[in-house]
Amino acid sequence: MKLTTTTHLSLDGVMQGCGGPDEDRSGGFERGGWITPFFDAQGGTFIVETYQRAEAFLFGRRTYELFAGYWGTMTDRNNPIAAALNTRPKYVTSRTLTAPQWDGTTVISSDVAATIRKLKAQPGRELQVHGSGELIRWLIHEDLVDEINLLLFPVIVGQGRRLFASDGPDVALHLLKSQTTPAGVTIQTYRPAGRPRYATAGAES
Repeated sequence: MKLTTTTHLSLDGVMQGCGGPDEDRSGGFERGGWITPFFDAQGGTFIVETYQRAEAFLFGRRTYELFAGYWGTMTDRNNPIAAALNTRPKYVTSRTLTAPQWDGTTVISSDVAATIRKLKAQPGRELQVHGSGELIRWLIHEDLVDEINLLLFPVIVGQGRRLFASDGPDVALHLLKSQTTPAGVTIQTYRPAGRPRYATAGAES
């Protein structure tokens, strides 16, 4: 399986609380639900098709609990996202979660990198990470990410957790495909391509 990440981002890089006003108020966040005005049919189709490619899901603890509380309680079998999440294996990285209530969940509490490499070595389509910003940053640092999907929404949120830290690793990216929805959401798929190349002194003459 290849490991893919999918993240909704504002123009200023915020990923927190995108789905609704009460989705994630941690840290005093008050501007949740900022994707709602921009989610059109084309963007929805991309998300549904992404979930349908999943062989399994990998979460950080915070996103796992948000998803379990929403998607894990949904009984509508006709919802393609709920169907994928509720019927396919789920893995969550946590040192403290001991008794997950969402069926099909396995907790990864130790040897995380080695365990994920073993999962990636299994046959199948995609091991998908949704949300889980802290986990994504760690996966990139460990060179475990194969593809990065970014949905960039035309809004500046101005507060909240951002996907990429100001002191994280530097990574070159190769653009695999890109589309823009009628609502102005840019959807880009990248493949990590090692370290970036920087200009050196005396390069211009």
